Amino acid sequence: MADTSRRVVVTGMGALTPLGLSVDEYWDGLVAGRSGAATIESFDPDGLRVTFACELDGFEAKDHLDSKQVRRMDPFTQYGLITANQAVQDAGLEPDAMPQDQKDRIGVVYGTGIGGILTFRNQAEEFLEGGEKRTSPFFIPKLIPDIAAGQIAMQHGFRGPNHAMVSACATGNHNIGDAYRMIQQGDMDAALCGGSDACVTRLGIAGFASMRALSTRNDDPAHASRPFDAHRDGFVMGEGAGALFIEDLERAKARDADIYAEILGIGMSADAHHLTAPDPEGGGVCLALNGVLENAGVEPTAIDHINAHGTSTPLGDKAETRALKKVFGDHAYDLNVSSTKSMTGHLLGAAGAIEAIATIQALRHDVVPPTINFEEEDPECDLNYTFNEPAERPVNVALTNAFGFGGHNTSLALRAYDE
Repeated sequence: MADTSRRVVVTGMGALTPLGLSVDEYWDGLVAGRSGAATIESFDPDGLRVTFACELDGFEAKDHLDSKQVRRMDPFTQYGLITANQAVQDAGLEPDAMPQDQKDRIGVVYGTGIGGILTFRNQAEEFLEGGEKRTSPFFIPKLIPDIAAGQIAMQHGFRGPNHAMVSACATGNHNIGDAYRMIQQGDMDAALCGGSDACVTRLGIAGFASMRALSTRNDDPAHASRPFDAHRDGFVMGEGAGALFIEDLERAKARDADIYAEILGIGMSADAHHLTAPDPEGGGVCLALNGVLENAGVEPTAIDHINAHGTSTPLGDKAETRALKKVFGDHAYDLNVSSTKSMTGHLLGAAGAIEAIATIQALRHDVVPPTINFEEEDPECDLNYTFNEPAERPVNVALTNAFGFGGHNTSLALRAYDE
């Protein structure tokens, strides 16, 4: 029988982001208000409408994985495995020394928004040029969205529940929330969870640019992502991954683990409105926000900070603002809202994961990271978005929002740990 009284806490974190290749580097970049956007270097963007993105600066897969793993994994899987390894180490675990019955109670719930787009593009080219004989036997195992979860489990021998939730840019939150609920209900005792994406490719950039979803500030990449600013014109593509190791509180205490934060709940909904555009009135987002408050058992006035979805799109930022006002009323103006996408760009399926980490760090340090690149107020976006400078304030309970194409809405509630 499910025991929904189990408390679930975060004891390990891992991150590969455009601001740094570890949680500490990432957090330092956020607090410094540094932009990770620049002209694309991993390939020649000549001829594309958009020529910049937030790439992983200085990343080399061979620095983290052996040569066989590098050859047999798409970048999104490489990123996922590396951040999972970081989270395992950060949690103080030694899987090789753990008895198998313990590892059988550890799951992996780790997703991606798009998956192996680079592998797909390369293999399609090979097939068109040479047919089946040029098709790699690793084509499908490198491409499929669930393979990062599988690779993480194989690396550490974790045989608990294992799957990948795919919900576009809500993926990271959905995977964390799903793992949280399975631990709470007793299906497993601990899990690696999060998300990864590696879409800074010619095909990925071209696809999003053709939708008019991306900013076109090719002459000024560092200032292109400007959530809630009057002159925002689209999001900036990012790449990377985030992983959390989460576990039952009693298990964490029994092994004397460092506890970073407690997960209180998740709210989920659908807009049921449009393929890519949000419900302009924020109706679906309101359902998710009200759902997370009810699931977490907290009043709206208990929330100190919200890491907004805040992608820097003209429609999305207004809709999210409207939803926050409807749900939080006057308290919406007392919150410190921020969009860390102003610095990292939009990591798609990894966004929820790295932004959960940013929110946990805000709880730990009582610092709200800024929303950079603000220049002119949008009258329809009039909340406290923590523009341009971080804010020092008590942060005890916070939400982190993640929404995805298809109308997927999620909000995750986190609290500073207190026995």
